[in-house]
Amino acid sequence: MTCINGAEAEYIAVSDRAMQYGDGCFSTILVEQGKPRLWPLHQARFEKTLAALSIPMPDWLTVQQQVERIAANFVSKGVVKVLISRGSGGRGYSPTGCESPSVVISHSPFPKHYHGWQQVGIELGVCQQALGLSPMLAGLKHLNRLEQVLLKQEIESCNWADAVVCDVLGQVVETSASNIFWLKGNTIFTPDLSMAGVCGVMRSHVMTLIKSTPYCLEIVKSPLDALLCADEVFITNALMALVPINQINEHSFTERMAFNELNKRLYSC
Repeated sequence: MTCINGAEAEYIAVSDRAMQYGDGCFSTILVEQGKPRLWPLHQARFEKTLAALSIPMPDWLTVQQQVERIAANFVSKGVVKVLISRGSGGRGYSPTGCESPSVVISHSPFPKHYHGWQQVGIELGVCQQALGLSPMLAGLKHLNRLEQVLLKQEIESCNWADAVVCDVLGQVVETSASNIFWLKGNTIFTPDLSMAGVCGVMRSHVMTLIKSTPYCLEIVKSPLDALLCADEVFITNALMALVPINQINEHSFTERMAFNELNKRLYSC
C-alpha cells in the first residue's frame, strides 16, 4: 500500500519537486507487532528538516494516523517510509508558489539480513570516495542522496556489507547507511555531523540512552586512525538498531560492553 496525500495511489506527479529537484526529506521507520518504533523522534527530525528547508509542515496527527494504519498490517517486523516533498509548483529552482507539500507513505518488508547482523556483527570496509562538506544540508535526511548511491556502488563492487565513510578532510562521518559509535576507555565517541552526514533517529536515541550507562559521550571530529584504535565499534540506524562491528579492514574488535549495555535499554525509554 502506498498513500499519497491521504489517498491510496501508486504514482506522483512528474511536476512534484521531489522528482524535479529532490526537494524534500524522508524517514524510514521500524514497525514491530503493528506499532511504529520511535515515531516522536522521527517527527521531531522531520520538523527540524522541514523548517531548515522552509517547507510547510503537514498535519502531523493525520500523518501519524496514516503511519499507524499502515503499520498495523505487520504482524511481526516491517518498514514504513514517509517522504515529504515541497509539492508541485514554482519556476525553476524557485519554490515560490509551492504551498501544499506532498506526503507519501509506503511500506516494505523488514530486511532479513539485519537479524544476523545484530547477532553476530559484520565487517566494514573503508570507502575511497569521500563526502563533501555541506553545512547548509549537513545532518538532514533530505532527498538528495546521490553521494550514498555512489558509495553503495563502491561497497557492492568490493563485496563489503557496509563501509566507513570519511569527508574530504579525512574525518570519519558515518557508513553508507548508518551512524557509527566507538568506545575507547570509558568514553563513547560519535562523529560531529555539522558539516556532512545524517543525524539518524537511532543515533539520537542512543545518545540519550548513553546518559543512563556508566559511559561518557563525546561528539568529535576524528580521523580514521582514532576509530581504528577503538576498543569497540558499533553502528546504528532506525531499522537495524545496533549492530556490532567485528572488523574494519585488518583491525579487529572483540569487545561488546557498550553494545550490550545499550541493547538492554534500547526501547526502555
